[in-house]
Amino acid sequence: MEKTLNKKLVLGIQHVLAMFGATVLVPALTGLNTSITLFCAGAGTLLFHFITKKKVPVFLGSSFAFMGGVISVIGDSRIGDADFLSKLAAVKGALIIAGLIYAVFALIIKTVGYDKVDKLLPPIVTGPIIIVIGLRLSGSAINNAFYYKGEFSLKSLLVTVLVLMTVICISVFAKGIYNLMPILFAIIVGYIVSIPLGFVDLTPVKNSEFISIMDSSIRAQLFLAPTFRLDAILAIAPIALVTLIEHVGDITTNSAVVGKNFIEDPGIHRTILGDGLATAFAGLLGGPANTTYGENTGVLAVTKNYDPSVIRIAAVVAMILGIIGKFGGFVTSIPQPVTGGISIVLYGMISSVGIRILINSKLNFGNSRNLIIAALILVLGIGCDSIPITATVTISGLALAAIAGISLALILPRGKDDVLEEN
Repeated sequence: MEKTLNKKLVLGIQHVLAMFGATVLVPALTGLNTSITLFCAGAGTLLFHFITKKKVPVFLGSSFAFMGGVISVIGDSRIGDADFLSKLAAVKGALIIAGLIYAVFALIIKTVGYDKVDKLLPPIVTGPIIIVIGLRLSGSAINNAFYYKGEFSLKSLLVTVLVLMTVICISVFAKGIYNLMPILFAIIVGYIVSIPLGFVDLTPVKNSEFISIMDSSIRAQLFLAPTFRLDAILAIAPIALVTLIEHVGDITTNSAVVGKNFIEDPGIHRTILGDGLATAFAGLLGGPANTTYGENTGVLAVTKNYDPSVIRIAAVVAMILGIIGKFGGFVTSIPQPVTGGISIVLYGMISSVGIRILINSKLNFGNSRNLIIAALILVLGIGCDSIPITATVTISGLALAAIAGISLALILPRGKDDVLEEN
């Protein structure tokens, strides 16, 4: 029993390390607090698992999609500025409304049935979308892996190569429990190698409080009452209509990796509700909106361990990171080339799952309908960064690709040769 718990703890820590860099980047760019963000990510993940009957191995982290709206409300204000708390209160209220939008759509989907959603997302749509999800992230992985402070670095390249070699060797040659921990071993190797190369900066450890809530500024943000300003709500809440599509794509990806249909059981309405309530909870405390994380789906694909309880352990660890400032400071010190090397593997794994869906579905790419749908999804999803809808609301390339793919799949007539015949 103790051996099993220790194994799950190590696997859970891998998930925390995979999500950490992206999750803390959102508060760093928006002015929200990192400790609150980590706590909300962990607590939101536990809330999600409770709502989804503890069946879906998903971790919720900071959503990048809402950043533009949050920044438009907060602007350049930071903690200590006279107007920061009033702006943060407006962001809190807007994120709560965004979470409630999720809840409304969850109710609609529950009413019409999951089968309607399933028909909207055939393999010719989900496969290319999943490929896009991985490839859209590849640029940031390469930049982190090969570049340091904006310039190409041979030292970064060395660390990245060693990290990748460790992941490959552990995944292919290791046996037993060690085979389940390629990412953790790679991070340890990368961190050790980075020390003499000058990549490790322990300043975050030195500057952090041991217990985060001892910081009066964090307490002020936690207990700040939300306000519901119309301008803030219009800037932030409508983004939920876009991220809903991305949520379905992420759950589809997770289902493909695990080999279970989570859209059917426990139901896409439950996953959407879980995501929405987690976002509303984060808004209440002053954290960013939550979303399902591709990085952690990548960890599932690499380790082949799909136990949801491991994700819940990771959620508790994330909450501890939010409470114990020194621990969070240490994880923050993991060098950029190390996280970049890990990201190359994780993002590539996600795209590979999309290819697997297309192969397993035996789709005929000699068919013009399939070619056109896949082509538009790939180009729009990868080529478009974001398209402004209003001055503060944008639609991501992924969402645009999903809308185009779903629309074409519904409009273009199916033929007998859409799927290859069995030999």
